[in-house]
Amino acid sequence: MEQKFIITIGRQYGSGGREIGKRLSQLFNIAYYDKELIKEASKESGLNAEYFEKADEKAPGSLRHMLSMSWASLGSTFGSDGSLCNENIFKYQSDVIQRIAQEHSCVIVGRCADYILRDVPNCFNIFIHAPMQNRIERITRTEPIDVKEALEKAEKINKHRAAYYNFYTDKEWGDSASYHLSIDSSILGSEETALFIKRFIELKLEQSK
Repeated sequence: MEQKFIITIGRQYGSGGREIGKRLSQLFNIAYYDKELIKEASKESGLNAEYFEKADEKAPGSLRHMLSMSWASLGSTFGSDGSLCNENIFKYQSDVIQRIAQEHSCVIVGRCADYILRDVPNCFNIFIHAPMQNRIERITRTEPIDVKEALEKAEKINKHRAAYYNFYTDKEWGDSASYHLSIDSSILGSEETALFIKRFIELKLEQSK
C-alpha cells in the first residue's frame, strides 16, 4: 500500500507558491486544493460560497463590519453581533481540510493547513518566499498592473495572510521554525523548486518506512 502524505504550502504573494503547489500535485499525481476548499466548505456547511470567499485568509477583525451585516440571514450559525462569523467559517474550512487529509494524499495551499493538520503523520509543511523585486516581476508578468500597484498588492495580501495565520495558530506566518522547509523560489525558479521539494519529501518518506 502506498504511503499517504499531505503537502501544505504557505506562500508570500508573488512567490509562485500556487504554481509550485500545482506542479507538486502533478509530479506526485495527487489532488490539489486551493480555492477548491471554499467550494467544499460551502457545500458541507450549506452556506453561500460568497461568505467563504470574502473571509478567505483574512483575520476576523478585518471583516467584522461586513459579517455583522449579514449574520441574521444565516440563522444560529453566528452570534447576534456577527462576531463569531469568521471563526465559524474557519471551523467549517478546517473540518474540510481534516476530512480531505484523512481520505487521500494531496497538496493544500494556505488556510493554516499546516497548523490544522499538525498531528497528522506524513504532513510536510513548506513555505515559499522570494525577494520583493522578484515577486513584483512575477506579479506584473501575470497581472495587468504596474510596479507600484504590484508592490501595494503584495504588501496588502501578505499582511492579511500573516494576520490570519497568526490569529488562528500559535505560530508566526513565514517563520522558518514553523515549517519543515522554507525555500526562496527565486534561486532555482518554480520548476526546479518543485523538483527540489519533491526530492525532499521522497527522502523523508523513505526514512519513515
